[in-house]
Amino acid sequence: MSNGIQEVDQEVLSTIKRHSGVGMAVGILVVVAGVLALISPFIAGLSVAIAVGVLLVVSGVSRLFLAFKMGSFGVGLLMFLLGVLSIFVGGYMVARPGMALATLTIVLAAYFFVDGIFEIIWAFRLRPIKGWGWQLFSGIVALALGIMIWRQFPVSGMWAVGTLAGIHMIFGGSSVTSLCSAARSAAKEAQAG
Repeated sequence: MSNGIQEVDQEVLSTIKRHSGVGMAVGILVVVAGVLALISPFIAGLSVAIAVGVLLVVSGVSRLFLAFKMGSFGVGLLMFLLGVLSIFVGGYMVARPGMALATLTIVLAAYFFVDGIFEIIWAFRLRPIKGWGWQLFSGIVALALGIMIWRQFPVSGMWAVGTLAGIHMIFGGSSVTSLCSAARSAAKEAQAG
């Protein structure tokens, strides 16, 4: 077993081995979904905006439930107000996914810009350590991406969120598929040896 899989916790390894076929199928489906998101980033971005809206509505309903359990005009007043706000914002995102996508795009641009600056600063603090250049490269890419999304707004709203969601799905699905493949190979090696 030269692939390093033997160092993994045996319980985790056993679970992955038992479900490697399902895991590989899910990984492949996630990669396919990621490719579809890259082919049609606007639709993928709208889907992300709607999903976030639905999650906010569910969160708001949960907070209202908790507020009424706590006593909505006593201790639970703040929870009640947060629940109403979550339902309002989530409902707006579901009803107007294009506007929600524009907002998510602006937040994404700001995130990449700030993240890039901090990664660059961190890279220079790591400078004597081998590999600090990769941290610097990552920071420069994040900063450039933030600037690019911001400068191309509102056009970037058509592609940014969906494209990044697609890339994330491709890498995530690939990692699940390769992990399950490695676990399957380790199981075959263990049976043969």
